[in-house]
Amino acid sequence: MTAPIDNLIMNYPLTLPHFFERTRRIFPKKTLATRVPGVGLERMDYGRWAERTTRLAGALKALGVGKGDRVGTFAWNSHRHLEVYFAAPCMGAVLHTVNIRLSAADLTYIINHAGDKVLIVDASCWPTLEPIRKQLKTVEHVIVMKDTPGAQIPAGALDYEALLADARPMETWPALAETDAAGMCYTSGTTGHPKGAVYTHRAIFLHSMASSMTDVLGINERDVILHIVPMFHANAWCVPFAGVLNGATQIFGGPNPQPRDIVEIVHNERVTFVGAVPTVWIAIDAILEAEPRWNISSIRCIPIGGSAAPRALIEKFDKKYGAPMLHAWGMTEMTPLGTVCRLKSYMDALSDEERYAIRAKQGFVAGGVDMRIVDDAGLEQPWDGKSVGEIQVRGPWVIRSYYDNPESADRFTADGWFRTGDVASIDPEGYVQITDRTKDLIKSGGEWISSIDVEMMIMTHPNVLEAAVIAVPHPKWVERPLACVVPRPGTTVEPAEILEYLRPRLAKWALPDEVVLIEAVPKTSVGKFDKKVLRERFKGWTPKG
Repeated sequence: MTAPIDNLIMNYPLTLPHFFERTRRIFPKKTLATRVPGVGLERMDYGRWAERTTRLAGALKALGVGKGDRVGTFAWNSHRHLEVYFAAPCMGAVLHTVNIRLSAADLTYIINHAGDKVLIVDASCWPTLEPIRKQLKTVEHVIVMKDTPGAQIPAGALDYEALLADARPMETWPALAETDAAGMCYTSGTTGHPKGAVYTHRAIFLHSMASSMTDVLGINERDVILHIVPMFHANAWCVPFAGVLNGATQIFGGPNPQPRDIVEIVHNERVTFVGAVPTVWIAIDAILEAEPRWNISSIRCIPIGGSAAPRALIEKFDKKYGAPMLHAWGMTEMTPLGTVCRLKSYMDALSDEERYAIRAKQGFVAGGVDMRIVDDAGLEQPWDGKSVGEIQVRGPWVIRSYYDNPESADRFTADGWFRTGDVASIDPEGYVQITDRTKDLIKSGGEWISSIDVEMMIMTHPNVLEAAVIAVPHPKWVERPLACVVPRPGTTVEPAEILEYLRPRLAKWALPDEVVLIEAVPKTSVGKFDKKVLRERFKGWTPKG
């Protein structure tokens, strides 16, 4: 009889206290900093941050927060927010980051649906929360953080700093299972109520390890990370957790950071890693063009998510500013990483044209995630770069159901895949090209038109700042594309000029019937183009002629 050979590795749970304790011991001298409007950067080190985090955990325990209780945050990016990021899950509670930009109705629904027991709020955000405070049925305590000079603590709320000063630090973390809930975020969906995605310790742990891989985001100790992606949106793409794991310097954008704030911090602090949606980088480009004294060449990686960056913008940031952009794709339901667009080693020999054509795609799937594309009939499509289908994913950081939302069961297939709603092709090298959201595809006379493809084409015009393409009703073709175009400041562009620019680049049936000039493309709470607003605005549009 032979000795057992299976299961001879320690049963060591993948939980967040490991990240916290590792950094407290190894990187206590490394820097954290938060931008304070009108003041500058408020700095501290990881050693002080860790001590404050244990005090916060002790304070929450004294307020009655226990295992599984939800601790909501309603705040901008800051080192204080990072304290909650670890205090809550390490003590066995659940971090719930609430999107401060949502409507009052959505905020009320989300906080009540999550069952938040405590809300930790930035003073600058209190005016948004105060009108609905009495409707938040489960919230027992509101704790306010002073994030701007002269901020006051409202009546009935607890002072964050006073609470920490009086608290007894938590000396040891409770035993946790890696399957315990650690965090939750709600989608900013366009239909129905927002839906809750709950992340386990294991999911965040593995996601952070994946983000640290060289060919993913390569987050490391030498990085100087500037957090502009909101910590209330998919946990700032989970980068703060990976930053703590690796002991990276982390700088937080503070209340309502603007493109100029980003430029100044990157220049002064030699930031190496900063992500944001493309609209932010379009605005930064305008600043750099007008004021060439700013230098952002310290940046080694600009991860781009939310929507695709125009290829011309990627090329410009490479060649003019020395700040490479990196397309990535993911979703709140995926913690959120799915793909990253790295060139393979043998692609270095390709021409500029070929390499930038690849980098304009969303990249290949990250290690740890499985992916397939499936057509309307439920048939898996080949990776040939031509066939399209809905992206479906599965993996150790992909949710298998929404929190307390049985009506959304149709987002998950019978064989265990998550239906993303994104439509894409995948080429033989594995590179994903998002063609649209299922709800944004335009079906015209039996032909599918990708609104994203048309938008990207329009935004290569030198006088165009932004473009959004929507479907509008048509008596003959059912739907036709309408292009909404924002001219670049200081330039003029005529609708006919855009159509002529597109004519040799698009099939005739994909050419927009009309181009309308608008002042700005409406944005969602996380900076994506909000096409539902445009569809409502142009719902009465009628074709010319």
